[in-house]
Amino acid sequence: MKTTRRRFVQHLSMITAATAARGAYAAGQTAQTGHTMSSGVMSPPAKPSEPLFDTSALARYVDPLPIPAFAKPSGLRPNPAYPAMNVPYYRIAMRQFQAKVHRDMQPTTFWGYGGSCPGPTFETHRDEPILVEWANELPQQHFLPIDHTLHGAEADKPHVRTVVHLHGARTAPESDGYPEDWFVPGHSATCSYPNQQEATSLFYHDHAMGITRLNAVAGLMGLYLIRDEFEDSLHLPKGPYEIPLVIFDRSFRPDGGIYYPVSGKPDAPWVSEYYGSAILVNGKIFPYLEVEPRKYRFRLLNSSNGSFYRLSLGTEASVTSEAFQFFQIGSEQGFLEAPAKIDTLILGPGERADLIVDFSSRAGKELFLRTRTAVFMQFRVSPENVQDKATAESTLPARLRTIPRTPESTAVTTRELTLADYQNRLGRSSVMLLGGAHWDMPVTEKPVLNSTEIWSFVNLTDDSHPIHLHLVRFQILDRRPFDLGVYQLTKKIVFTGPSAPMDPGELGWKDIVRVDPMTVTRIIVKFEGFPGRYVWHCHMLEHEDNEMMRPYIILPA
Repeated sequence: MKTTRRRFVQHLSMITAATAARGAYAAGQTAQTGHTMSSGVMSPPAKPSEPLFDTSALARYVDPLPIPAFAKPSGLRPNPAYPAMNVPYYRIAMRQFQAKVHRDMQPTTFWGYGGSCPGPTFETHRDEPILVEWANELPQQHFLPIDHTLHGAEADKPHVRTVVHLHGARTAPESDGYPEDWFVPGHSATCSYPNQQEATSLFYHDHAMGITRLNAVAGLMGLYLIRDEFEDSLHLPKGPYEIPLVIFDRSFRPDGGIYYPVSGKPDAPWVSEYYGSAILVNGKIFPYLEVEPRKYRFRLLNSSNGSFYRLSLGTEASVTSEAFQFFQIGSEQGFLEAPAKIDTLILGPGERADLIVDFSSRAGKELFLRTRTAVFMQFRVSPENVQDKATAESTLPARLRTIPRTPESTAVTTRELTLADYQNRLGRSSVMLLGGAHWDMPVTEKPVLNSTEIWSFVNLTDDSHPIHLHLVRFQILDRRPFDLGVYQLTKKIVFTGPSAPMDPGELGWKDIVRVDPMTVTRIIVKFEGFPGRYVWHCHMLEHEDNEMMRPYIILPA
């Protein structure tokens, strides 16, 4: 394996000084949005055959923020687990449609659940199961470039294939969205979601083998909320004061079409990362949201293919203006122990955050959502509250819940799993592997149902990788830098510094962990739920599609 140095994401500069001193980091940004990301593209894209649309020249804050509709059930159906019980049944069709991402742009062709991007938001309740029939009503041909050299996307496979994964859900394997369980236009699959987990925000997206990155860029994603009585007892902002914010980046051609880069090799167009020139929120570029001077709850999802965001609120439309503090109350798998007062939020692909923003001190003024180098959304605060003044003045609890830390002594196994980028003699990525194994090699991770394990991710690459395990939730133990040279020669880990401090959102229950370059990141996980075959993978979708994904099997107890 050949290792090269590339630029790294700005937000990873908090890694220990010992690693930083070795010259491992430098700033990375796109030309127009400037959002932070892992910026070394190992298979360089060819120059576009036509100029791309200059999204930086668009008028700011002329389009209101769209709010996704709620999914509506179509009736009742028998619960597969208990046929005598009827449960809500939904039918969600995947369709091609056109929408304007900005007032001054031509309509863009998308693929979306329910004909929208993001798709409709599910609002469900703990221990109340539902059935969802996902219907593929898409065209027969893809409008983005398929690489038939990738495993699972060979030329004998249909161009358009989909399978839906409810990310973060505790579901049986047949409803989890296994990448090889895809179905083609004209067909559907029905999934059973038992919702046997605490209140949180999940999201659903496509997971078809070899083309997940393309189906995601096309627009196949949506939010899925689980409620419970404990959440109700907190009296958090709700209704019009609870707003989903789904952010993702895209580049566009002058005709409004989505631009996706290619490698320059006609028979192998895959590129190792995708970063767009514009950040969209709920499908709009530079949107605005009118709010009242009161507390709001925002359910934030980073649905980008590869971009990490270092997000903050500014008091002016500038990346250097004073930062406005807000509270994080939850991460991927529910509430934190206590609200964390922060002015910066780091969010990688697939990560979610539950936020409270109090606009009461900004009556008649504005706030702006931004990265370190780009401002991309405006909040317009009205002079006074319109209604619901009692809950507008409610106090955020000082403590939310208790999250017992899982003792390391309860782990029956510790697994050392490498993240590697195999490159050709020109330093271009050819394949990315987890644990040194390809997708179709024998399964090596076989935890027993209800057992606890420590998974130790050893990152041998220059990228930060968001690693996701299906079905389970876990806790992050630590993240430490190690000597890469020693490891390559001896396969022994020699740490070069102490554990890096974790962000407040990393102290709760997670289903994605950021594994930084040349670090060992450990998680502890109890394999609860169901026995069967699941997957774990990098959530940078270009990496996932080129072998950075492995099956694992939960054995019956």
